Amino acid sequence: MKILVVGASGRVGGDLVKQLLADEHQVIGTTRQKEKLFDNDNYTQLDLDITASKDSIEKQLDQDIEAVYFVAGSGGKNVLEVDLHGAVKTMQAAQDKGIKRYIMLSSVFSLETDKWDENPGIADLKEYYISKHYADHWLVNNSSLDYTIVQPGALKERAGTGKITINDTSSGENAIEDVATTLAAVLTADNTIGKVFNLHNGDIDINEAVATV
Repeated sequence: MKILVVGASGRVGGDLVKQLLADEHQVIGTTRQKEKLFDNDNYTQLDLDITASKDSIEKQLDQDIEAVYFVAGSGGKNVLEVDLHGAVKTMQAAQDKGIKRYIMLSSVFSLETDKWDENPGIADLKEYYISKHYADHWLVNNSSLDYTIVQPGALKERAGTGKITINDTSSGENAIEDVATTLAAVLTADNTIGKVFNLHNGDIDINEAVATV
């Protein structure tokens, strides 16, 4: 497949691109960095400014892209422009371009605001969570995209286990590699279309867990 990865230079984005390339997909990675991130014939790079207008974003997208991943993040510096408005504009651009498959990297309980006060870590990220909430809400309720929203808990830079638990009541922690593997797995898992699920490190093989969504 020909896949656009918005946020290819991020922690999750980098691991995701590696896995997609290993699966022999064609990947277009977006980054503001000048140097090419991956030395692979199936990888090309796009300096896509998601704070620009929707029309500007749309004009830069190839007509034959088959799926979009949104794994970009502002790092808390510009959550409204990037995590909310930037995300929604990529959804609108994909939809206008006729791209159906859209996979969103979100955050645990982003759509369950009643759980925010139960998880102390969320209080420190309230503006980010509000932005993710409304971006996810737009994707679910205002788009016609074949979406999947993947909601990990805290991201940790440690070796992946290849195993997760999904739709648990606790937020938990996630090895970044396992989040990327999960994102790659949902690409062709039609049972995840129109679904939202949370995950953290657990004891179920990632492909088996994704099959149960």
